[in-house]
Amino acid sequence: MKRIWLILCVCACAFGPAVGTASPLDDLFRAVATNDLDEVRSLLDRGMDASSTNREGYSLLMTAAREGDIEMVRLLLDRKAAVNQRTPSNETAIMLAAFRGHVETVKLLHARGAALNKDGWTPLHYAAFEGHLATCKYLLDAQADVDAKAPNGATPLMLAARNGHPEVVRLLLRGGANPDLRTDAGATALRWAVRAGNGEIAETLKRAGAKE
Repeated sequence: MKRIWLILCVCACAFGPAVGTASPLDDLFRAVATNDLDEVRSLLDRGMDASSTNREGYSLLMTAAREGDIEMVRLLLDRKAAVNQRTPSNETAIMLAAFRGHVETVKLLHARGAALNKDGWTPLHYAAFEGHLATCKYLLDAQADVDAKAPNGATPLMLAARNGHPEVVRLLLRGGANPDLRTDAGATALRWAVRAGNGEIAETLKRAGAKE
């Protein structure tokens, strides 16, 4: 019996933990995803990095921001999480919060140094795409570039026009959006509105002087 026990111990040492056993990093991401503040504090106190990323390149802060868990966002920022960290596809925590319309989270991230304007897609693009009026208003008031261009040349106005968000379209126009900018393929906000069947938005753009 003693010999069998020794063999089992040797095997365990040789092969390490069983396949599927969660790592400390997995535990940390799970705690953030479930908004378990106490567990996150405990793991960070034990030396885990608040700027850790998962296999897809998403950080702990991005995970919390996407869900609008503002106290978790605050905790991670207090523990020095990188506020402008980017995914391989150039997304940031504030962009993910804006996409979900978590305006209070957007405000907190911005107050802690999150960039509103950058190359490619921006938080305003994401908020306009989904029609989050309050988030768009905050971003504009905070000096987000109203005519920011995505990699394909799309502006926030074009996205709001195509996706059928008339109030956001009016807000962006009042904020100085240029209705005649074109994508790399030559499309305008008006053309996208017409093609999407968004007649009310098309008329709003025409009154603003837009040309197809």
